[in-house]
Amino acid sequence: MSAGSPTPAPARRGAGAGPRPRARRRLLLNSAACLTIAVCVFPVYWMITTAFTPHRDIQSGTPRLLPHTWTLQHFRTAVAADGFALFWRNSLLVTAGAVLLALVVALGASYAVARMRWRGRRPFMLLVFIAQMAPWEALIIPVYIISRDTGMLDRLPTLTLVYFMMTLPFTIVVLRGFIAAIPPELEEAAQVDGCTRRHAFRHITFPLLAPGLMTTSLFGYITAWNEFAYANFLIIKQQDSRTLPVWLSSFQNVFGTDWGATMAASTLFALPALAVFLLLQRHVTAGFAAGAVKG
Repeated sequence: MSAGSPTPAPARRGAGAGPRPRARRRLLLNSAACLTIAVCVFPVYWMITTAFTPHRDIQSGTPRLLPHTWTLQHFRTAVAADGFALFWRNSLLVTAGAVLLALVVALGASYAVARMRWRGRRPFMLLVFIAQMAPWEALIIPVYIISRDTGMLDRLPTLTLVYFMMTLPFTIVVLRGFIAAIPPELEEAAQVDGCTRRHAFRHITFPLLAPGLMTTSLFGYITAWNEFAYANFLIIKQQDSRTLPVWLSSFQNVFGTDWGATMAASTLFALPALAVFLLLQRHVTAGFAAGAVKG
């Protein structure tokens, strides 16, 4: 090689050897996400398809992802079952009552914790976190004994109070984060202009809490709507006070379980929660992000 000849550039290491590490990592994450979604969605898909599958195909020894024929008979059986409209009404009343009570009480408590300085504020929040972490299933027996001794068994207000206590800690924690994330200078400016503290909260802070209220409402709704254990233990003799989760067990008899009607009833039972989530999903996503800004 002559002295004036240019020196060849060294070949780049790893050129043509495959995707870059970042692209490979992204591919793995996307694959894991798709697998997780498939695992979570498949039971729902199987529930819905079973609801439309004829009885003979449900009992077949060869399961199929899609039924050969579709039927609405299971939905007719579920809607025609005893107490369908009554138990639907009971669930709506209990759920709405628990959510509204939790929002009203938590709004005052979270505002006091986020905006005011008072002795015992930190122990109070510690107790709220402990209540949030406590397994409510462990309290079924004490709640049952208290309800029995006070004559509150077989009553919908008892369920409403229980669900209210279950959703209250989470509601306080989330709303506290929202209120803390709102600059207090906004309320102070309103008070300088002549507003009282109550009017400043009503006209300034409360409209900004919409995502937080949506988030906590959805959580409380799903918790109260799906709860089975307390509804099964506290409503014993008065069958007209049962809720939809307990009603779903009525499709079992001495001959076995009517899986088609059970899946059809479960599909109808899941529709309100799905509709509420689809309506509030934008506010809920913003709520979970904004509620964690400050603590």
